[in-house]
Amino acid sequence: MSVVPAQVLPGSARAVPETAPQAAQLGPSARLWPALAAVYRAQLSRARVARIPLLFVATFQSVGITVMMRGVVDSGAEARSVVAGSSVLVVAYVALNLLAQYFGQLRASGGLDHYATLPVPPAAVVLGAAAAYASFTVPGTLVTAVFGCVLFGLPLSNLWILLAVIPLAGAALSGLGAACGLLAPRPELATLLGQLGMSAALLLGVLPADRMPEIVRLARDLLPSTYGVEAYARTFGAHPDWAVVLVDLGVCAGVGVVSLAVAARAYRRAAVR
Repeated sequence: MSVVPAQVLPGSARAVPETAPQAAQLGPSARLWPALAAVYRAQLSRARVARIPLLFVATFQSVGITVMMRGVVDSGAEARSVVAGSSVLVVAYVALNLLAQYFGQLRASGGLDHYATLPVPPAAVVLGAAAAYASFTVPGTLVTAVFGCVLFGLPLSNLWILLAVIPLAGAALSGLGAACGLLAPRPELATLLGQLGMSAALLLGVLPADRMPEIVRLARDLLPSTYGVEAYARTFGAHPDWAVVLVDLGVCAGVGVVSLAVAARAYRRAAVR
C-alpha cells in the first residue's frame, strides 16, 4: 500500500497562513486653507437666503444715520468722520451683531457637534463663517460711502481704500462677535453682547471725536473699528498721510489676528463640552 501526501489529493485545501488584522488608517486631517474654503462656500450658500433682508437693513440703517447727521454736521473734518463711521457701521452690524447671534444659537442648539465630527480645524470654522458674513457687507458699505460722499460733497477718488478697510475691520469685529457668541452661556446673552458692540460702534464711530469727552475718547480708542474709520476718514484730505493710514490698518489687522485666535480657542472649548 502506497501513501500519498495530502497536498496532492484533488480538492484538498491548502493551508493559508494566518495574518494579524491591520488597523484601518485614518485619512489625513484637512489643511487650513482648503477647509476654510469649504466652510466659506457652505456658509455663503446657507446665508444666501437672508442676503436681501440683510443688505437692506444694514444699508438702510447706515444711510439713515448719514441723512440724520447731515442736519447737524456741516462739511469738514466732522463730515469725514460721519461718512467713514457710517460706512464701517455696515461691517459692524454684521460682524458684531449677526455673527454673535449665529454662534450663540449654534452653541445652544448643538450645531457645534456637527463641525466637531468633521476633520476641520477650529480656525477654519471661525474664519469661514466670519468671511461669509462679512462678504455681504461689501455692497452696503460701498453704497453708504458713495451716498455719504455725494451728500456731504466729499471726493470719491480714494474710495478704493475700502477694499482694505472692509476685510481688516471686518476681521477684527468678526473675531469679537464670534468670541461673544461662543463664550456667552446663553444665546440671549450673546445677542445682547452683539447689540451692545454694534451700539458702541455706532456712537463711538459715527459721532465726531472732537465733540466727545476725554473718557469717551479713551473708550473710542479701544474699539478696533475706530482705526478703520480713521483710516478711511484720512483719505478725504487733499494730501492724505498714507503712513498714518497704514498704521491704522495695521492696528485693525493686529486686533483681527488676536480676536480670531481667541474666537478659535473659544470654539474649540465649546465644541468639546
